Amino acid sequence: MEEAVQEKELARARELLAEHPVVDGHNDLPWRLRRQVRYDLDKRDIATDQSADLHTDLPRLRAGGVGAQFWSVYVRTDMAGDEAVSATLEQIDVVRQLAARYPADLRLAFTADDMEAARAEGRIASLMGAEGGHSINNSLGTLRALHRLGVRYMTLTHNDNIPWADSATDAPAAGGLTRFGEEVVREMNRVGMLVDLSHVSADTMRDALRVTEAPVIFSHSSARAVCDHPRNIPDDVLAALPANGGVAMATFVPKFILPEAVTWTAAADENLRSHGLHPLDTTGRAMALHAAFEKANPRPLATASTVADHLDHMRDIAGIDHIGIGGDFDGTAFTPADIPDVSGYPNLIAELLHRHWSEADLAKLTWKNAVRVLREAESYAATCTRPLSNATLDSLDG
Repeated sequence: MEEAVQEKELARARELLAEHPVVDGHNDLPWRLRRQVRYDLDKRDIATDQSADLHTDLPRLRAGGVGAQFWSVYVRTDMAGDEAVSATLEQIDVVRQLAARYPADLRLAFTADDMEAARAEGRIASLMGAEGGHSINNSLGTLRALHRLGVRYMTLTHNDNIPWADSATDAPAAGGLTRFGEEVVREMNRVGMLVDLSHVSADTMRDALRVTEAPVIFSHSSARAVCDHPRNIPDDVLAALPANGGVAMATFVPKFILPEAVTWTAAADENLRSHGLHPLDTTGRAMALHAAFEKANPRPLATASTVADHLDHMRDIAGIDHIGIGGDFDGTAFTPADIPDVSGYPNLIAELLHRHWSEADLAKLTWKNAVRVLREAESYAATCTRPLSNATLDSLDG
C-alpha cells in the first residue's frame, strides 16, 4: 500500500471503529495475570502501559477501537476434575476484579443489551467465555453455575479430548460428540450459553451443528482452506453457518494463519519442551527462550494481509453476516507484525478498506454480527420449553 493511501485508510479505519468498535471473541489476559502475578493487579496495572509483559492494557484497547471483549476464563487441560472447576472460578473472579477496579473503562456485560449499553457509555463491554469443557467436570449443574456467574460461551474442548468431545489437536476418540456431549450442547442452548467450536475436531463441529438449535460461534478460528491447520474451519462447516446463524471469528495466531509458520512454531514449541516448559508458556523465561530461538531461526511473519486473506475466504463461503474477529491476544507467544497487540485492529480494518470492503460490511464484522449472535442465543433460551437436564456422563455414555 502506498504510504499516503495507507494513512488515509488508517484514519478512516479509526473513524469506523469509533462508531462500530471491535467485539473480540477471545483474549487470554486472565490466564496471563494468573501465571505472571497470581492475580496481583497492582503488579499489572492495566490502566498503564503493560507492553513489556502483556498484549493487553486499557490504553491499547482504546487505541485499537475495542468496544467489547470476551475474556477467556481458560484453564489448562492438565488441570482436571474439581481443580479445573476451582481454577475457572478464580479466572471468573479476576475478570470481575478488573471490572470493579476500572469502572470508567470496563463494564461487565451478560447480554446483547449490556453490550450496547456499554458502547453508549463509552465503556468496553467485558464478557466471559470458558475455554474447554474440562472446566465443568462433566457436570451440567456446574455448566449452569458458570452461566449464572456470567460465562456466555464455552469452547467444547481445548487442545486435548475430553470424555464427551474430540479436540482438533488430539487423536479421535469419540468420533465427534458422544450422547452426553450432545446433551451439553442442548443444555447450553437452553440456558442461553453460546456453543463455541474453536479447538474442536471437524467431526465435533459437524455434530454440534446437527444438534444445536441456537447459533454457534468460533471464538478464535480461521479458514482451513487458506492455512491447512486442524484448528481452522473446513469449508463445509463455514458453508453451514448461514443456516445456523452462527459467527466464525478469525484469529491472528501466526501458526494457524500462515502456512510457513506452522513448521517454525512446531520447532519453537519443541525448544520450550527441551527446557522443561509447556509450549503454551508465556512467562518471562519462556519468552526469553523464544527470543533466543527466533534470533537463531528467523520467524516467518504474518501480517494484517494474512488475516485479511482468511476473512476474504470466510466471507466468500459463509457470508458477511457470519464472520467476526477473535485475536487470541495474551494466549499466544507470537502475533502478526502489524497487529502486535490489541492496539492493532485499525491496521486490519485499513487493509480490508484497501480491499474494497464496504463500511456496512465492516460494521457487521466488527460489532453487529457478534451482538446479533448473542441476542439470538438469548432469544432461543427465553422461549425454550425443554426441561432442565440432570443427565450424567455415566447415564448417557455408560
